[in-house]
Amino acid sequence: MTFAGLTWDHPRGYAALKAAAGDLVTWDTQPLEGFESHPITDLCARYDLVVLDHPHLGDALEAGCLTPLDDLFGADELADWAAASIGATMASYARDGRQWALPLDAATQVCAARADLVGEPLATWDEVERISRTAPVALSLAGPHAFLTFCSIAVALGEEPAADPDRLLSTGTGLDVLDLMAAIDARAPAPTRALNPIGLLELMSTTDRLALCPLVYGYVNYAGRLTFGDAPAAAPGGPPGSTLGGTGIAISSRCTPTAALLDHVRWLMSTETQTRFLPTHAGQPSARAAWADAGVDAAASGFYRRTARTCETAWVRPRYAGYIPFQSAASGLVRDALAGALDHRRALARMQVLYREKERIT
Repeated sequence: MTFAGLTWDHPRGYAALKAAAGDLVTWDTQPLEGFESHPITDLCARYDLVVLDHPHLGDALEAGCLTPLDDLFGADELADWAAASIGATMASYARDGRQWALPLDAATQVCAARADLVGEPLATWDEVERISRTAPVALSLAGPHAFLTFCSIAVALGEEPAADPDRLLSTGTGLDVLDLMAAIDARAPAPTRALNPIGLLELMSTTDRLALCPLVYGYVNYAGRLTFGDAPAAAPGGPPGSTLGGTGIAISSRCTPTAALLDHVRWLMSTETQTRFLPTHAGQPSARAAWADAGVDAAASGFYRRTARTCETAWVRPRYAGYIPFQSAASGLVRDALAGALDHRRALARMQVLYREKERIT
């Protein structure tokens, strides 16, 4: 029996899965933008295995389109995978006391630099703002990333967004974040505003038009050409502010998994696969053992060692039904504020309203 799977269209997303699939799974791909925003219910109606982002869980659970994995795997297996996974990668796919996906891949926003142009990745937001006056620096603002950058800077300043169900963020922190983003974005190379993280890393690694992206989802595939480091903090030695990304592998409710399929998923999550097979097939593993492996790290030009602290502590986004449309709308408001089309206080107020009325956004 052959199962249908969907992942995303980058070697990090598909190379290892396709290499390991044999005749068991046929993997299709979708663009990064689809992975970030396409309705999960539609994908689960067409595929047995879906590689997804954890904020899609709310919509998926409301529609009943995922199979709870604790019905398919033992409690000890799930506990072992949770203990082995870096940061909140496993926990991000758990909700309502059940596990809905397994962390195939771990990623979070980190600092990416052209060392030959600006030296090492910068440690604080003050340093980022200063260097943006003399070197080409860009924020990641396309698609949902404007809002994710906004949230990560808030975390660095000491406040987690959405901690209060009735308030996205305090006014003081929200305005501080928008003011900082505006100061940096005002000097950014114009073409960067429309680029997704892959586009930003491509531009930085192939031209001199971009020297630093202080917050961009880390891709081990660019290590060596670029130098990666922890996300910036508010002050030297402070906690990095970052929003967890990565991917989870889920089984849709349309699928009747065979023992062979479940064993294949077990193999993908094994320490041996995560530490050996995935890194040699363009993957970015979720297992902490892989991130701590000296050989894996050396082959990745220090990517894992330099960014593990950020991945261990990254903020996990809300996972309620309707979050994805809210994230898209909030990103639009952030971009309007940075472009001067909307006063910062008014943009923040509108985000607060959208957050309070999130269940109405469709």
